[in-house]
Amino acid sequence: MSEKSTRRNFLQKIGATTLVSAATPLASLAAAHKAEERMLFYERKISSADKIRVGVIGYGVQGHIDLNTALKVPGVELAGICDLYTGRIQNALETHGKDLFVTRNYKDLLDRSDIDAVIIATTDIWHYQMILDALAKGKHVYVEKPMVYKIGQGKAVIDAQKKSGKVLMVGSQRVSSIGYAKAKELLAAGEIGNLNMVNAVYDRQSSIGAWEYTIPKDASPETLDWETFIEATDKLAYDPKKFFWWRAFKEVGTGVAGDLFIHLLSGTHFITNSLGPESIYSTGQLSYWKDGRNLPDVMSGVMQYPDSPEHPAFQMTLQVNFVSGTGGQHALKFVGSEGVIDIQGNNLKVTHSIMPEAPGFGGYDSVFTFSEKLQKEMQAEYDAKWTEAQKRRPEKEDIVFKVPQGYSDHLDHFTNFFDAVRTGGKVVEDATFGFRAAAPSLSCNESYLQKKIIHWDPVKMKLKS
Repeated sequence: MSEKSTRRNFLQKIGATTLVSAATPLASLAAAHKAEERMLFYERKISSADKIRVGVIGYGVQGHIDLNTALKVPGVELAGICDLYTGRIQNALETHGKDLFVTRNYKDLLDRSDIDAVIIATTDIWHYQMILDALAKGKHVYVEKPMVYKIGQGKAVIDAQKKSGKVLMVGSQRVSSIGYAKAKELLAAGEIGNLNMVNAVYDRQSSIGAWEYTIPKDASPETLDWETFIEATDKLAYDPKKFFWWRAFKEVGTGVAGDLFIHLLSGTHFITNSLGPESIYSTGQLSYWKDGRNLPDVMSGVMQYPDSPEHPAFQMTLQVNFVSGTGGQHALKFVGSEGVIDIQGNNLKVTHSIMPEAPGFGGYDSVFTFSEKLQKEMQAEYDAKWTEAQKRRPEKEDIVFKVPQGYSDHLDHFTNFFDAVRTGGKVVEDATFGFRAAAPSLSCNESYLQKKIIHWDPVKMKLKS
């Protein structure tokens, strides 16, 4: 059987759809193969010793989504939920049973010996302290992005994770996508030549997309523990918006940079093996959602990545628009000297545009401005030097990769986390990777607020003066 037939049969087996050139190696299916291996692993019987009991800290939108996905991994059980709003505590009991352990104090979860791991899906400002406390109590940690609220907190988290010996996974699930793994393989194989630019967009066009989540009508200082909520920040007067719309406020959240830029950065770093940019600049404005927020609803960033052993120098542009007339879009384009890898969700398409070997001559050129005699002489010299084949642009087949219907990178991300908890293996987004994505994201806010370029050392992971 030919390699191309083998490739097609394998993809049919796992349910993926891909169109590749005959020259594409079978090794390009490595990512899909890993996904199948995880699926086969969980077809085995999970013993009681393999069970992992989790606690959830922060049972809002993402806390619900994270827990629902985590429980799809065989052998994972829910042991407790913590939230500061009584309505979500009640929701937890209604959903998971009245005997479920619930609390307003996250340290009560950490004190329980029957909890192996915690999912931290809280306001950004609380991530740092909760990570440190959880690791100190011997818990494995899955924490939502950004890993930290301040750049200065990153090293302490990395050190704490190493000291604890526990698994820490940051929740930017796209780095576990088999589509992103495919893009990584294609880029490394030189499919688009030398990378020189990345264009990253994550637009939305809705009130919910802009974080105007519905505030419960019973919200009050009695139903939500405001005093505990603000322990991690300066004293703030009670404001339910800052609790339920926290992403929009710099006192407790990190805005579009911490919520969406970081996804684009995490994916880019995974695909390129990059350690990060060396200069960061961003600008933004309040265009539409003038609801009291103090972080922009339209924001753009420009980052310069240095020439490194991992990749050639490239520039990255980032864009978030919360009132985009496109209706919302999520796209990541890797532009090289010979083509483009265009990622839409978990699927991708590669198109090629390769310059001819011969230099340009004629057409929209200065030649027609010369004397007729000189034009003819130079045309003859050009034709004698270059063949017709050398004058034409080389053609190369497009590549299309589509993940199986119903595929979830979020589930793959959690599967990777729990696999590492069980086996002591590595995760795709540990504390170091998480910080290398968080720091440039947070630097975008600093650049916007300070109106200056932020200089970053991606190797030493620290700000340059």
